[in-house]
Amino acid sequence: MAIPKRRQSKTRSRKRRSHDAVKPVALQGCANCGQPTPSHTACPTCGYYMGRIVIEIED
Repeated sequence: MAIPKRRQSKTRSRKRRSHDAVKPVALQGCANCGQPTPSHTACPTCGYYMGRIVIEIED
C-alpha cells in the first residue's frame, strides 16, 4: 500500500472539498395550484403530478 511522502496542506485538502457543500433544493411552481414544490415529486398541497391526481389530499 502506498504511503504519502509529505503531509497534504490544508489548502490542498480544502480545494478538493470545495464541491462537497450541500446545495439548496430546487423548487418549481406546481402546474395545478402554483405552490413551490421540488421537481419530479407530487405536490404535497394538492396531490397532482404530471397533470393527474397521484395522492388523495383530505381537506
